[in-house]
Amino acid sequence: MDVPVRHVPRLRSVGDGELRLHHRVVHGYRRAFRMAGEGPALVLIHGIGDSSATWAEVIPDLARTHTVLAPDLLGHGDSDKPRADYSVAAYANGVRDLLTVLGIESATLVGHSLGGGVAMQFAYQFPERTERLILVSAGGVGREVNPVLRAVSLPGAHLMLSTLRLPGMRLQVGLFAHLMKLLDTDLGQDAPELLTLVDALPDGTSRSAFIRTLRAVVDWRGQAVTMLDRCYLTEGMPTMLIWGDRDSVVPVRHAYGAHEAMPGSRLEIFEGAGHFPFHSDPARFLALVEEFTRTTLAADWSRDHWRELLRTGRPGTAAGHPDTAYTRALERDLREASERSAT
Repeated sequence: MDVPVRHVPRLRSVGDGELRLHHRVVHGYRRAFRMAGEGPALVLIHGIGDSSATWAEVIPDLARTHTVLAPDLLGHGDSDKPRADYSVAAYANGVRDLLTVLGIESATLVGHSLGGGVAMQFAYQFPERTERLILVSAGGVGREVNPVLRAVSLPGAHLMLSTLRLPGMRLQVGLFAHLMKLLDTDLGQDAPELLTLVDALPDGTSRSAFIRTLRAVVDWRGQAVTMLDRCYLTEGMPTMLIWGDRDSVVPVRHAYGAHEAMPGSRLEIFEGAGHFPFHSDPARFLALVEEFTRTTLAADWSRDHWRELLRTGRPGTAAGHPDTAYTRALERDLREASERSAT
């Protein structure tokens, strides 16, 4: 009996000009970014400790139908790393300012991990400039996060990260990651990418920016920033959630919670994938993004609609009834916090 073979689309080869870094100075700081293609704008926002290079495999194909902009967030990649505000709100402002400098009025935002939180914050602060949201393993949905990130938020984190640069430590960490992979753990699924993030912190300036960014969103109890209380504001904005079911950084149950709390959102789970589903299956990721942007209309924002959403509040709250999605998520967060405190 013949076994059907899954057809995997061939990804287009990468052109040198498409992945070349460009630079612009905004507010006195050098911002690095990659930009390619023509058409509706698509902004790719990377996660903490990462850079625009994380999107290298998908940029050329997305650029066939879009103007693709992938910035290195301040404190990351080839952008400057000043002693500055690294909150998600500040990052959203930075994305807005870069778009303005480049003459892009509105865009579909694709955010991964911390970048997902930045994308959601951008949509909250600048809904008139947000056409769609694509959230990939996004932060800011629940408190739970990988214990390693909670540990790095504690005092002494700079010394901990510096230790990883000592001779022989990289080999030991690599062997541990390989063991996690052999044992088929969820952490093992993400080990190669997480090791790349460690390598991206070669000096004290990079490590300081990483720690400042992390402490803006994570403390010893877990994620300190949530968008669950404002998810209802995405009503009328096409939103797609993409998650790996073996995510070791932001658990897949956060995807289901966000999906329930975001009216009309679409959820796509990548089986066997970890925190970087667009690395695990770039062909499927590309197909989803292209199909989603092609078949949905850009959000039609109006001040009157926004005012009505704010006045009404979360579903059920105005009528005196609990918002079940938000209440369940909140109860889960409190329970998780209690369990962590107990240990």
